[in-house]
Amino acid sequence: MFPSPAIRLLGRRFALLLGVYTLLRLGFYLFNFSTFRGIELGAVLLAFVHGWRFDISALLWLNLPLVLLSLLLPASARRGQQWLRGLFVLLNIPGFLLNVIDWEYFKFIGRRLSNEWHTIGDDLQRQAGQIGAHYWYLAVPLAALVYLLWRLCPMPRAAEAAPANRPRWAQRLVELVLVAGLVVLGLRGGLQLKPLRTGAAFEQQPAVLGHLALNSTFTVLKSIEEVPMERKNYFATDAALRPFLGAGSLPARATGAGPDNVVLLLLESFGSEYTGGENGGRGGYTPFFDSLAAAPGARLMRDNYANGRRSIEALPAVLAGLPSLMDQSFITSSFQTAELHGLGEILGRHGYATAMYHGGINGTMGFDMFAGMAGVQHYYGLNEYPGSSNSPDYDGHWGIFDEPYLQYFNRQLSATKQPFFATLFTLSAHEPFTVPAGYRGKLPAGTQPIHPTIAYTDLALQRFFRAARQQPWYAHTLFVLTADHTSQSDQPGYQNPLGYHKTPLLFFRPGQSLPATNPGRITQQVDVPASVLDVLGLQQEQRFLLPFGSSVFDPARPGRALFREGDSYYLVHSDFVAELRNDNSVQLYPYQTHFMPSQPVANPDPALVQKYGNELRACVQFYVNGLLDNRLYK
Repeated sequence: MFPSPAIRLLGRRFALLLGVYTLLRLGFYLFNFSTFRGIELGAVLLAFVHGWRFDISALLWLNLPLVLLSLLLPASARRGQQWLRGLFVLLNIPGFLLNVIDWEYFKFIGRRLSNEWHTIGDDLQRQAGQIGAHYWYLAVPLAALVYLLWRLCPMPRAAEAAPANRPRWAQRLVELVLVAGLVVLGLRGGLQLKPLRTGAAFEQQPAVLGHLALNSTFTVLKSIEEVPMERKNYFATDAALRPFLGAGSLPARATGAGPDNVVLLLLESFGSEYTGGENGGRGGYTPFFDSLAAAPGARLMRDNYANGRRSIEALPAVLAGLPSLMDQSFITSSFQTAELHGLGEILGRHGYATAMYHGGINGTMGFDMFAGMAGVQHYYGLNEYPGSSNSPDYDGHWGIFDEPYLQYFNRQLSATKQPFFATLFTLSAHEPFTVPAGYRGKLPAGTQPIHPTIAYTDLALQRFFRAARQQPWYAHTLFVLTADHTSQSDQPGYQNPLGYHKTPLLFFRPGQSLPATNPGRITQQVDVPASVLDVLGLQQEQRFLLPFGSSVFDPARPGRALFREGDSYYLVHSDFVAELRNDNSVQLYPYQTHFMPSQPVANPDPALVQKYGNELRACVQFYVNGLLDNRLYK
């Protein structure tokens, strides 16, 4: 009898696993429906079918011990099959868990789970209790799926359980060869030249369906050992790409009476969707930020975008002008030792006292490590705050509430020798979105859990500026306010690749006027270093600026934004958004602030496709090969 009962039994068990993974994909789709809103049902169903390729590969990697034992153990071995049933369930619980976690976690990072244990693993371990309590409801479908797997696990039928004649050795050999071949084919994900990769999920249209086709088991297994970035060869040489790179120089300006202090406020999850000033006054939770943006000496860049979707990607962007154009964050990648020049180093050479403040646990996401890499002289975390985690200002989860921490920050600045450069990263607008007990019920409830915490951060900012105005350093300080990334969304106009990166960028200089600029200019996080040096009149430091950004006050540069979403690279200009896909094709989408349609322009201007495509390719190749060769500044 061919195939043998044991092989047929193994096949039925894998069919059950594919069915369960289809349910997991359905749960992911329902929990993240806003991401796929407006996509035709036929395309969604095709993504489900396309996903089986990734499911088979992931399940085979996860269940290799089961496959091996199934080949060795006959179906008639009753006790042995009971043990295989237990192994079957145990091997697959981790995969179920990863996929159920991603039902919610995807909303925060915009991609499937990968190597998060390298970035926030320690934080997740410390916060496991409160995270489990907050997302307790995910345990219900997880438990149900585990029970379903145990209950429905195929067991030998009567005919299969009966002792059978030993198969001929030739038949057994053919069977083993065929099964081995199918397993290898499944592990590779097909007959293509190279094994199946995550990027293959994004070949369908619209590309966002790639997230649906993938499963978290596959993406995590693929990231266990970091796969080196592949060198880009869009252009034959570095000299050939430079004309398309869009790099420029800082404009010459008078330096003024003396060096300004610089205060960079990086606001956790402070997306543009939550502000009133960027949404026509509708639904805003940031009245103070809106008033500051309209004050004399302020410049609000209304078309600003983050270069990443995670906190760990924001610091390299705002401190060193390095966008996030690879799967892994720079902070945790193998490129940590690459040459990098940050604002801390540059301003330190000009006599600035430099420091970074974050009320979270020291070591969180490698912030302290990267601050040092960017040349920041001092790092102040939870350990340095009076009372540390025993302080009444501790939120019980991540660190110090924003209001007391900003007041502490003000006192620290007042005791710092001028000129100084200080960066503060807030944390209250972070899961589980906690505010001090005295503010509960007194802040706008909004429609999302994050909304009251955004309002709380805005109030903390108001009280910080109220206190700072009384200090002698305030009148000659350049303030830069921006967000690390976006977060929860309930406005459909923001639920697209542009909207997921739309963050405010505000420059405020109470003592002097800022250079003129176009408020509708496209800007990005990596523009911050060049803009700061431009305002300070430190044009001679141009050699330490990466070419991805430019000063927002540079009239010679049109402004742009770069980011990676899914497996595509995006270049934002004031007329079109260019998408560079993994097959090297380029698509154009009409630009509108924080909104990008799901379909590209049907018949774009070929010259414009080539122009923006070459600019985007040049940026990507310079980034990737520059990191691989450690030649970003050559």
